[in-house]
Amino acid sequence: MLGKASLVNLPLQEEYASAVPVHAPSQAGQGVRPPDLTQNTYPMLPAASLADNSNVVMPAAVPYTIIPERPRQEITQYVVQSGDTIFGIAARFGLEPETIMWANGRFVEDNPDLLRVGQQLTILPVDGVYHQVGRGDTIARIAGTFKADPAAIINHPLNHLDAENPQIQVGQFLIVPGGTKPYVPRQVAAYSGPVPQEASKGSGVFAWPVSGQISQGYWSRHRALDIATWLGAPVLAADSGYVVAAGWDDSGFGRMVVIDHGNGFQTLYAHLRVFYVKAGQSVAKGQQLGEVGTTGNATGPHLHFEVHQAGVQRNPAGFLP
Repeated sequence: MLGKASLVNLPLQEEYASAVPVHAPSQAGQGVRPPDLTQNTYPMLPAASLADNSNVVMPAAVPYTIIPERPRQEITQYVVQSGDTIFGIAARFGLEPETIMWANGRFVEDNPDLLRVGQQLTILPVDGVYHQVGRGDTIARIAGTFKADPAAIINHPLNHLDAENPQIQVGQFLIVPGGTKPYVPRQVAAYSGPVPQEASKGSGVFAWPVSGQISQGYWSRHRALDIATWLGAPVLAADSGYVVAAGWDDSGFGRMVVIDHGNGFQTLYAHLRVFYVKAGQSVAKGQQLGEVGTTGNATGPHLHFEVHQAGVQRNPAGFLP
């Protein structure tokens, strides 16, 4: 029920009210007869009845100001919440995910899927690199390393540099706007013995190594697929070949297996709870290699799956059905 405060009384002019026609009904079955505009004989509403509009509700204009979104001018410290990902945080601040990684140390850079609730992240106001000045660094050298414009480094207000005589100190942090870091893949120790005579050769047609859901896709800083599933789920060989590595990896993979398929392809299976094969062993497509685990740098049970072709990491999704 609307209260009296919701009602707007707009008095009408007498002249306007007296000119409002009312269509009189015609004979039964003929509907409504339009007024004869050549005659001024049709009935009129009394002006008083129109002026009494206390039961009329009129919409009131609601004024508001459109405030344009302004770019951030400061470095923000963000505390990781449950369910956060590098992609989600980057989208929230209008940044590329690489910028979040490059500003928060090598561990985050190498393990973008290993965020912890309560972890504090440095969020830059612009895309680029957050670089700590080292011995021998110069503005030109830093710009060259990260493929950036030296002037952009000097002129960024948060770097507090004198444009006429920019001086930097060892240990100082600089924002490198537009800078990028080269990708350095993690290295694993591979089997270097002879190819087993009975080694199977891959067909080049890969199968899914485990059932589950993709929790992280392939991108510039995560050149693999993460497939989330239940702890202990069987991990299968995506194609035939022979095992070139099976064991513990200290770079973050935990227990892992690498298969050479004999046709230029290798596949890597990481974070295993346990593995059932050994280096030099021939395996068939679909053969169980181990079980899904959480070893190494993993926040939950999932398989980290990589495809290498002629030594280059490729997107596994392009080779899977």
